Amino acid sequence: MNRPLRTTLGGALTAVMLATVAVAPAQAHPAGRPPAVLALPDGFQPEGIAAAGRYAYFGSRATGEIHRVDLVTGRGTTIGAATGTPSLGLKVDARGRLFVSGGTAGDARVLDTRTGELLARYQFATAPTFVNDVVLTRDAAYFTDSNRPVLYRLPLGRGGALPPADAFTTITLTGAYEQVGTGVNLNGIATTPDGRALIVVQSNTGTLYRVDPRTGASTVVDVPGHTFANGDGLLLLGRTLYVVQNRLNQIAVVRLNHAGTAGALTGTITDPNFDVPTTVAKALGRLYLPNARFTTPPTPTTPYTAVAVRAH
Repeated sequence: MNRPLRTTLGGALTAVMLATVAVAPAQAHPAGRPPAVLALPDGFQPEGIAAAGRYAYFGSRATGEIHRVDLVTGRGTTIGAATGTPSLGLKVDARGRLFVSGGTAGDARVLDTRTGELLARYQFATAPTFVNDVVLTRDAAYFTDSNRPVLYRLPLGRGGALPPADAFTTITLTGAYEQVGTGVNLNGIATTPDGRALIVVQSNTGTLYRVDPRTGASTVVDVPGHTFANGDGLLLLGRTLYVVQNRLNQIAVVRLNHAGTAGALTGTITDPNFDVPTTVAKALGRLYLPNARFTTPPTPTTPYTAVAVRAH
């Protein structure tokens, strides 16, 4: 996810009342097929997406609000109230918990997707920081920071139990990775196909790195003849890695080896409805991406959408 063109929570747990939000009608779809274009609230400024079943969750980089959309009907509901800080990369787990990357707030939040209740908050860093994206593994959540050459590891206990507020680890990247300038560096994050390491993309160099989560040691993922300029959200399905290239309005499709040390570009996905898509999630057999519209000056009435495309 790119830094927003414009841009604390209290410690108490807060239950958020559900409120249905009126949005423009979803695009018509034949034979009951879910809509290919989903309307999000005007002025929302989406960036992250997570999906579970027929629902997708979107975070606002402007206000931190969390919006849930029924992918079959296109109807949307606010489940997480505005925080005044960004909600960027998102992931939802099997327990119905939404992990939220907090951008310039330097934090992560965990919400109950059914009630919007804040379950936990973790303060990883203070400015300069930009906690950008998150991936979930069996025993931890890992977050990237676009302003720092580090990952934040949030350990999950028995049965997925959330840790205390200070029980996270900062992992410094070593080896091949180098921080470049002050722009967006580390961005999207995924696991390797064998589950033993992590893959991150460096947006401003277009480079994929494989990272040992125990040591932070990094190596370049060898994709001969290709880099991934404006690389943003990552999604791994089997051995296929989808790399969203936001301002290029495309998804690069990479076939990785089992260890995630090398791969080959097998194609790209584009769509006329893309308008700077940032992140990607799979649901109902398709890929869904929010249009962040970074090249469009945001206003309270600027329309925003999410787009569904076929997975290659």
